[in-house]
Amino acid sequence: MSSWEVYTLGFIAQILFSARLLFQWIASEKQKKVLTPASFWKISLFASFLLFVYGYLRDDFAIMLGQALTYFIYIRNLQLQGEWKKLHSVMKWFLYLLPVILFIYSYNNNTYDVHKLFFNEAIPFWLLFLGSGAQVIFTFRFVYQWYFSERVRESILPMGFWLLSLTGATLILVYAVLRKDPVLLIGHLGGSIIYVRNIILSRKQYA
Repeated sequence: MSSWEVYTLGFIAQILFSARLLFQWIASEKQKKVLTPASFWKISLFASFLLFVYGYLRDDFAIMLGQALTYFIYIRNLQLQGEWKKLHSVMKWFLYLLPVILFIYSYNNNTYDVHKLFFNEAIPFWLLFLGSGAQVIFTFRFVYQWYFSERVRESILPMGFWLLSLTGATLILVYAVLRKDPVLLIGHLGGSIIYVRNIILSRKQYA
């Protein structure tokens, strides 16, 4: 694929991620409290797949790591909301097997090019470490959200989720500037504004 096709794929993924936040933000503003619509998790699942492919095409382990860690958390939240059982069984199996398909596809002659991922000449190791660390923090927000939701048996987005989102997004913005990645830069700039607004709504909601 050409560079513009790869960037287009990345921008589509980021537009979808921004759309999920926009829908969540609008719904929350109407109710004056933080809500978690089912569309948030459905869009997340599809966008995660696209961004994983984008990271693969750019040989960017940090991006791939972030999406791989959150994929099944999106599915679990759909299960908690009762939306997963509404999907056709064929679609369910496809979504379950998709990571496996991607893993197999990522092999080249049965040997994955690990050196290409971790020792990419375009990404110094210290920058890869920064990007991966930022993605881990950004991804941990969903681990925290998953733990919190399992405790209350309801899919919700608590205050800690938004705090971790803002922290991770800030670090990813630094990585994006150093990596000169317009997809990450534009995507997380817009998202940071919504994270701040949800923090404000959460404080009012639980005050």
